[in-house]
Amino acid sequence: MNSLWKDFFTKAPNTKFTKIPIVRILALVFLDIMTSLICSFLAIYIRYDFRMSDIEPRFWNAYVAGMVPIVLITLGCFAVFGLYNSVWRYASANELVKIVVSTLAASLLFLAESRLTKHYLPRSYYPFYWVFIMFATCLVRFGYRILRLINAKRKDLFSHSEISNVMVVGAGAAGNMILKEIESSRYLAMQARCIIDDNPGCHGKKMRGIPIVGDRNDIPEAVEKYHIDEIIFAIPSASVQTRKEILEIAKETGCKLRTLPGMYQLINGDVSVAKLKDVDIEDLLGREPVKINNDEVLKMVMGKRVLVTGGGGSIGSELCRQIAAHDPALLIIFDIYENNAYDIQQELIRKYPSLHLEVLIGSVRNTARVESIFEKYRPDIVYHAAAHKHVPLMEASPGEAIKNNVMGTWKVAQAADKYHVERFVLISTDKAVNPTNVMGASKRICEMVIQMINLHSETGFVAVRFGNVLGSNGSVIPLFKQQIAEGGPVTVTDPEVIRYFMSIPEAVSLVLQAGAYARGGEVFVLDMGKPMKIVDLAENLIKLSGYRVGEDIEIRFTGLRPGEKMYEELLMKAEGLKQTKNELIYVGEPIPFDEEVFREQLKRLEEAVATEDVDIRPLIREIVPTYHYEEER
Repeated sequence: MNSLWKDFFTKAPNTKFTKIPIVRILALVFLDIMTSLICSFLAIYIRYDFRMSDIEPRFWNAYVAGMVPIVLITLGCFAVFGLYNSVWRYASANELVKIVVSTLAASLLFLAESRLTKHYLPRSYYPFYWVFIMFATCLVRFGYRILRLINAKRKDLFSHSEISNVMVVGAGAAGNMILKEIESSRYLAMQARCIIDDNPGCHGKKMRGIPIVGDRNDIPEAVEKYHIDEIIFAIPSASVQTRKEILEIAKETGCKLRTLPGMYQLINGDVSVAKLKDVDIEDLLGREPVKINNDEVLKMVMGKRVLVTGGGGSIGSELCRQIAAHDPALLIIFDIYENNAYDIQQELIRKYPSLHLEVLIGSVRNTARVESIFEKYRPDIVYHAAAHKHVPLMEASPGEAIKNNVMGTWKVAQAADKYHVERFVLISTDKAVNPTNVMGASKRICEMVIQMINLHSETGFVAVRFGNVLGSNGSVIPLFKQQIAEGGPVTVTDPEVIRYFMSIPEAVSLVLQAGAYARGGEVFVLDMGKPMKIVDLAENLIKLSGYRVGEDIEIRFTGLRPGEKMYEELLMKAEGLKQTKNELIYVGEPIPFDEEVFREQLKRLEEAVATEDVDIRPLIREIVPTYHYEEER
């Protein structure tokens, strides 16, 4: 009994006893006493066909003598099995099992007590008592939950100005958990109206009282019939293609779309409305998740000192997250923007408390600062992600693109060579191929810089080239979302502009994998999948936000910006193409160039950007013959 009372009263360290619902417990005890006495009487009353006069005196005497023992035994069993310290407003199958077992135990113990005291009762009395007390106890406990639920929903109808009608897609375990929370929570302004599932065997049935009305093709009709405001996609085990197909249908309804992040939510039992996320454009890409060889990446990074320049940016910060998960000896984050560096520092400290982490502020353009970092920390691997990347801004400030991207890469690469870094990975871009803007041309020169230094170094210098990453700083996704939030219009340069897209984690995973393949001098190219029209991207985002294109939110075409292409390329013809062990990573052959001429061009370029008043674009085109730009008239 001591352990039982400890369950009732928990003492906080060096404080008074915590407050417990003693009145509620006493009320339950009183109800259990009454139901025990009533069930005991019914057990013998029904045994004699509802005729009091037919009850034999010896059995009646035994019944009277057993009134107190049966109450005490019943209460004791209820206490032992935890029927007084359960939260009955959330009663479930677990509590039902407790009721069945505790009432059975009470009936058997009373049978034993009757035999010991020789207060014999009819044999049918004991199963009758068990059935009656079990049902009565269920009525008391679950009736309490039902009354609370009705009362909470009644209050919700008055407290919430607007209830959202919800459709759940998926009649599986995750859908059931979502429905359960909507049903039981008084804080959700939601009402589940219908369920969609592709399994025809469950159509016409109900789950938790909600009708399963059809398959994915019935979504538009069901939205109209049940006046749906929000659709919850609750099939975490669905393939990427299935998810894309269902969400393509759902987004046309104009409803708000939300989904579970992934299968692990279901495995961990961590399914709830709070865990839902808005459907993102990534959910509509229709590409299977990128797979990498974790063993190869782990072997490359584990136990190594890793430096990430631009570690606070979109790509750099994701590099830091994934590197931190592979147990490096030291992770060094180097960034000029202190706010970005601080954010990723705090995130990694929370997620990886044992990680050896150094966060340093400085510019890759500062030779002395770069040298001091390499001299002090002696990194084994360098991921060079620091760069200016905004195309229109760099068109207006071409000298800054050269200073930061080209000269910064040159300084960091020279330091890597001097301090015998094992591997140097440059984050490049598809805009480096036949560039039409200064940013792309500057990244092509960066590729040439590491190719040149690789010829005379023990360090393996490589570049990884990929297209746009969804959600990165300065990409179209955050811009479109902001424009939608402001009521539009959403601005697109041209209806025919297409781009390759990949999520940030996907791109970074492949960067790490490519780094593991590196031997020196290669330009790795990531398979970005099928290109996508920017206007389609804009339309999908508008629909995912619950608006109608052209009616609620307008799309406005503004014309191509200076230096912008209609489409991007990932490889130049002269580079060739070879597949690696990972089918999403290709390697291009380096394009030869005159090293001495290139070194001289670099020096002239450095001198030109220092003057600030010279048009450096002709010199850039001299270094990168594939660079094209419109000359000012």
